[in-house]
Amino acid sequence: MSIGNRIFLQRPSINPEILKEYEKLPAANIADTMNRIAVLGNGIRRISSPKKPIMAGFAITVKARAGDNLMLHAALDMATENDVIVVSNEGDRSRALMGEIMVAYAHSMKKIAGIVLDGPIRDIDALSVLDFPLFATGSNPAGPFKEGPGEVNTPIAVGGVAVSPGDLIVGDADGVIVIPLGDAESLLNKAKDYAKFDAGKVEAAKNGTANRAWVKKSLDEKSVEFINDTFR
Repeated sequence: MSIGNRIFLQRPSINPEILKEYEKLPAANIADTMNRIAVLGNGIRRISSPKKPIMAGFAITVKARAGDNLMLHAALDMATENDVIVVSNEGDRSRALMGEIMVAYAHSMKKIAGIVLDGPIRDIDALSVLDFPLFATGSNPAGPFKEGPGEVNTPIAVGGVAVSPGDLIVGDADGVIVIPLGDAESLLNKAKDYAKFDAGKVEAAKNGTANRAWVKKSLDEKSVEFINDTFR
């Protein structure tokens, strides 16, 4: 087996109907349910303008050499409509990993659920208005190499978070959440309950019924000093 230059054709899987439920849940609510440690960082944000506010799909993972998209092309040919392609890129920002042509193929021909890149895209004017979930770190006119090596459907790290093949990926305007596949079913009801709880807190904040006593209580417990004077 050629480590660093291989493609696995199979991934773990669960009932894809679960995606319809996660498409109703904001990423922020899921993040809070997961103790706020499953969010991709490093400036990965939504670049495009999808009509559907929340993206949900199963990860096809791509481990790319910096600035190279050969394995991303391979993943595109493998992907189906329930998949989100997630690409690691060794932290490189010097080259775009894809542009309008590849994204048009992913969106119009393959009809996949979305793409998450730990790196830039190009053709930003066209892609920024596209009705397709595309997450990246920004834009760069320099194009990628297509030489490899790399891997598809092996564990990767993107934005400081581990991603395994088949993991459930949820993304919206706030960012991207990674849900380990083995936790996706058990987490769903907890995330639903939290979303209802959070909606209640928003309403209380609007109508003046929010209980703010916890702030003073927490400050007192931390021995914060209150000084009835100006700073000198």
